[in-house]
Amino acid sequence: TYGLLFDWLYPRHTPLLLHTMEVFADDPQVTTPLLKFVAEFVLNKTQRLTFEPSSVNGILLFREVSKLVVTYGRQILAAPQVKGTEAYAKRYKGIWIALTVLMRALSGNYVNFGVFELYGDMALKDALGVAIQLSLSMPLDEVMTFRKVAKAYFALVEVLCHNHMSVIAACDSPTFVHLARSLEVGLRSLDVSISSQCAAAIDNLAAFYFKAVNPAVGENPASGAEALAQHISAQPSLFPDMLRTLFDIVLFEDCSNQWSLSRPMLSLILVNENIFGELKAQIAQTMPPAKREKMGGCFEKLMTDVTRSLEARNRDRFTQNLTVFRHDAKA
Repeated sequence: TYGLLFDWLYPRHTPLLLHTMEVFADDPQVTTPLLKFVAEFVLNKTQRLTFEPSSVNGILLFREVSKLVVTYGRQILAAPQVKGTEAYAKRYKGIWIALTVLMRALSGNYVNFGVFELYGDMALKDALGVAIQLSLSMPLDEVMTFRKVAKAYFALVEVLCHNHMSVIAACDSPTFVHLARSLEVGLRSLDVSISSQCAAAIDNLAAFYFKAVNPAVGENPASGAEALAQHISAQPSLFPDMLRTLFDIVLFEDCSNQWSLSRPMLSLILVNENIFGELKAQIAQTMPPAKREKMGGCFEKLMTDVTRSLEARNRDRFTQNLTVFRHDAKA
């Protein structure tokens, strides 16, 4: 059924969608339903976007999505900023739907994105560039104010950190820092799905850096590894602050997604081994004098049988230790 709709729509009617976006980009009454339609069309729900192995339809679909998102994004970025009560209806609503469109297209698993770079096609690069600019155009406090905006923003950043780390690493320093710091803010979100997405994104970020500074024998560095290492060396407090925030949440807050929060903790500990010692001392100092020694014992148990690797078995061992650590520390 999806294939029939796709064949009817492409290539005969997709130019109409793009032209509509070009003409009415400043009218939410047109752009909102158009973007919502596209967001539904690119969603690989129940694996309905299963094109033939030799088909280029997935790539063609992404190129059309890219044109729409770029056209909308550039016009929104060029328009005067809207403030006050109209900001959501006239600006933020369209942005979060556009970010959702791109996130679903990126994570639908029906596009080989290496094709774009191989053949010099700018569809992927342009779409990601506009998406990042749209994200930066929204103050972080306002992103966190609107739940749907926050969910779309963090979902996209998680996908970028998971599958397109070279794009994150290629950002200029202020942009990289903004994206990374926003993940730290998102960890404290009351929405469990948002904090879990931020934890997953931070885990990918820290794990990518860990592999960059500890390459396997004979393994070439991944694309973006050097750029990311430069960002981290320029911001030495970035990873330690994230680790401190995670310990604060695990120790002092009621977190229902402890498993998700545990995953980036090991990655961050391994890339901050010197800082981890200082952090343990700082946390112990917050305890009454009589309990500091016991807190030190809790930290020793946390790393029992945990090695310097990010293999699945080692991660699971750390997660189990963290459960015991949290119980003992709270007691």
